[in-house]
Amino acid sequence: MEIAAEVEMDIFDGTAAASSSSFSAASTSSKRLAIKNTIQTNFHEDYVFQIASSPEISTLAVSLSSNTIKLYSPATGQFIGECKGHISTIHEISFGVPSSPHLLCSCSSDATVRMWDTRTFKQVSLIKAASYQEIFSFCVGGSSTNLLAGGGKSQILFWDLRSSKQVACLEESHMDDVTQVRFTPNQQNKLVSSSVDGLLCLFDTVGHIDDDNHLESVMNVGTSVGKFGFFGEKNQKLWCLTHIETLSIWDWRDGRRDINFEDTRTLASDQWNLDHIDYFVDCYYSETKDRLWVIGGTGAGTLGYFPINCTVPGVIGSPEAILEGGHTGVVRTVLPVSMTHQGILTEKKGVFGWTGGEDGRLCCWLSDENLAANKSWVSSTFVMKSPRVRGKNRHLPY
Repeated sequence: MEIAAEVEMDIFDGTAAASSSSFSAASTSSKRLAIKNTIQTNFHEDYVFQIASSPEISTLAVSLSSNTIKLYSPATGQFIGECKGHISTIHEISFGVPSSPHLLCSCSSDATVRMWDTRTFKQVSLIKAASYQEIFSFCVGGSSTNLLAGGGKSQILFWDLRSSKQVACLEESHMDDVTQVRFTPNQQNKLVSSSVDGLLCLFDTVGHIDDDNHLESVMNVGTSVGKFGFFGEKNQKLWCLTHIETLSIWDWRDGRRDINFEDTRTLASDQWNLDHIDYFVDCYYSETKDRLWVIGGTGAGTLGYFPINCTVPGVIGSPEAILEGGHTGVVRTVLPVSMTHQGILTEKKGVFGWTGGEDGRLCCWLSDENLAANKSWVSSTFVMKSPRVRGKNRHLPY
């Protein structure tokens, strides 16, 4: 059964709660955000794994622990439909096919990459690994933008999107699960992969792809890599988050680590007076401001956007946005609407972003510069689930 928040919910001034230390402002420059609405995906115990959107269509795709993808209207929170077909855990979803904004892709432990038409909710393509192979991540790119790369158990598989045929398999560069694959934004023939083996590998995908001739460089992170992303004026830099919640900054062209934040959770926790940071969800980069934030969360569901100083090693600043009162458990995914705007602090009044987590909630956050920094705002009409004790440790995404 679906519950949709079709109208903006009432919010109340949390001044009384703000008087306690747990709700006090982290700094005078911090920006607290109001909740526009919250959606409970269903009455069961489903986690929200990931939220994806296309800049060209008004649809939010949400992957759940029930192996289902549900679609919502970002304007109203209304449930639109669902895509069902995966028979095991969905690890990644993306609107990543060039010139096909309505095409949603997903990969799963069921050894498939599937493509869905979000207008009809029907599966339009099924790509299956030759041997049963969990697919933890995928990306579309290459010099022809028709190359699909998928990361699995120590392998990187490549398919031609036009024919759905497998064209290559890299199986010697990594020794453990490949957690993420991404084509570099400015050079679509270059591919970066990360793995539980602690390595980031850079490949050239032009021509016949093989381990011997196309592995260009290896960056040794030293511990299991969870996710990474590109940033910088020419996307020459990488941020890298590990499964032990450390952060490092790399120049992928030179294979050089510029900064290593070893005790990242403590560095972030010391910058506010709320609960200790237990995990990191993601990083966010503003191109217009050339600034990077790491998004940290508590076991109770509060998030903070902590600015990263990429010139002074080991420096993490006070949070410049705090998302509090929406979630009651670990947050798994953050989708900033401000990716297409002017950044966190210059966003005009409107929607700031979406979050989803292990409490089965999909929360929409307002970006309202009129909100006082010393007030905590929460929705007074949450759809509540039955209480359930959850551990603070985040589960691995595979």
